[in-house]
Amino acid sequence: MRKAIFPGSFDPITLGHEDIIKRSISLFDEIVIAIGINAEKKYMFPLEERKRFIEETFKNEPKVSVITYEGLTIDLCHKIKADFILRGLRNPADFEFEKAIAHTNRRLSKIETVFLLTAASTSYISSSIVRDVIRNGGQYEMLVPDAVRVNDLYL
Repeated sequence: MRKAIFPGSFDPITLGHEDIIKRSISLFDEIVIAIGINAEKKYMFPLEERKRFIEETFKNEPKVSVITYEGLTIDLCHKIKADFILRGLRNPADFEFEKAIAHTNRRLSKIETVFLLTAASTSYISSSIVRDVIRNGGQYEMLVPDAVRVNDLYL
């Protein structure tokens, strides 16, 4: 069985994330979307809401599940018996950053990282851009799955 985890903060999930996950469904038997918890980071959306956004987005896809975790991603891989880490690449800067992490993970374990390029139509979208659009009252809906809807609490 080919099991992959797709780690991230998903604050919030974007159409780019959704594209990577949908395209990876044919590559793996199971995809675990793993929301990392970092006490040092300040999030716009609470953990449970980020999890709900993703669960709602993939509610009709049995190969996709969502969990939360703390610690090293490779430790999570060993814990849930995943042999692959899935990552999306938007640009050369993403590649350089992710390459260093992938080499480190490969050195510390036998976990392979699989990179997918984002679709050209979503390559400009990042969670930080989405948060900025939301904070400033812009039209964010075209950047995120339908499950991601915010109220005035975030404005």
